Amino acid sequence: MSRMTQCASCAGLFLVLAASLAIAKSIESVQTGDVQIGSRPMALVRDMDESPLKERLLSCDIEQFKASEFSIGHRGAPLNYPEHTRESYIAAAQMGAGIVECDVAFTKDRELVCRHAQDDLHTTTNIVTIPKLNAKCTQPFVPADPSTGTPARAECRTSDLTLAEFRQLQGKMTGSNPMATSPEAYIQNANGDQQMTRDRRGTVMTHRESIELFQALGVKFTPELKSPVVDMPFEGEYSQKAYARQMIQDYIDAGIHPAHVWPQSFNLEDVLFWIEEMPEFGRQAVLLDSDATTQSNTSVEFLKRLKAQGVHFLAPPLWKLLSTDEKGHIVPSAYAKNARTAGLNLIAWTVERSGSLDNGGGWYYSSVTEAINNDGDVLTVIDVLAQDVGVVGVFSDWPATTTFYANCMGLADPD
Repeated sequence: MSRMTQCASCAGLFLVLAASLAIAKSIESVQTGDVQIGSRPMALVRDMDESPLKERLLSCDIEQFKASEFSIGHRGAPLNYPEHTRESYIAAAQMGAGIVECDVAFTKDRELVCRHAQDDLHTTTNIVTIPKLNAKCTQPFVPADPSTGTPARAECRTSDLTLAEFRQLQGKMTGSNPMATSPEAYIQNANGDQQMTRDRRGTVMTHRESIELFQALGVKFTPELKSPVVDMPFEGEYSQKAYARQMIQDYIDAGIHPAHVWPQSFNLEDVLFWIEEMPEFGRQAVLLDSDATTQSNTSVEFLKRLKAQGVHFLAPPLWKLLSTDEKGHIVPSAYAKNARTAGLNLIAWTVERSGSLDNGGGWYYSSVTEAINNDGDVLTVIDVLAQDVGVVGVFSDWPATTTFYANCMGLADPD
């Protein structure tokens, strides 16, 4: 081995050891209760319109912030960390998220991994830059053709890879450049963001590894069983029920108390399966609901039927829970009121995910667009959700803001 090769090997080992040490220190700081919210929450407060809430938050004088189960880390802290990576999860815990989410998908060899979708590896990892793995993709990377305006193509699924192959990936900030003519350009955003610099890489994780990490961090669990994009049973053998059972079995095998787990799915059949077949975990199963509202599916009668089936937790997007009154103020929606009347616990998603709120907030805020005109409005939204809608938790892409609100309003977890 040449001296140059030896030096390169030593440098690589040094970086690995340094990263491991940094992670260990970060975990240790969370374990000691060292919650760090940074400067963003107070910057948002200063951006708010004048109101009694703004005055109260400005006067919030807390020396040491505490974690709160009201603050839920959505995919970790993906506003500034690659989603569903070790780094993103640790950041969420450092910001005081009392519950953190691992979205669960399966690999070709039916191992569970943390990914927001089964078919997003080409936009959330560096897979297309690794030739042997790119070749295994459902649609390997095809460069754009600038002469015709034809965009690049790629589709890479967790089920395209074995677990061993999945472990070779690095997480990155979500996005791609549709007019890229090389794999390296494709994994950047269209605006040229350098997403794969060293400080923007992330360590991908299995579901079991996330459980181990969350235990070490002292946070609780809200795994989401992602809807498969492949036909089920997968390869004629792996059924939806087997998939749903496997996710819960990982918590049983790890000795996790069911009261610390809120399993989620958009599929009512998954939720009913947990309620009927794994009732200790089914008691806190969460039905995710983003269906367009109709008179029938927002009625008290409909929501009471869900409750009668054993569903206790309902998690809609922000727009389903909020409306505006005749004065243009943000208020609970009829759906939110009916859900509470039916006895359902509500969880909201997702704040700090729409970018700037100075132009109405986008899809998440579509029912209250006329009342949203600055970034500070996110705290008004959180306040309405907490005080008027009565949600038990809020998903956030930057949990520090929700943790700040929870502490200032007395919603932090007791010691």
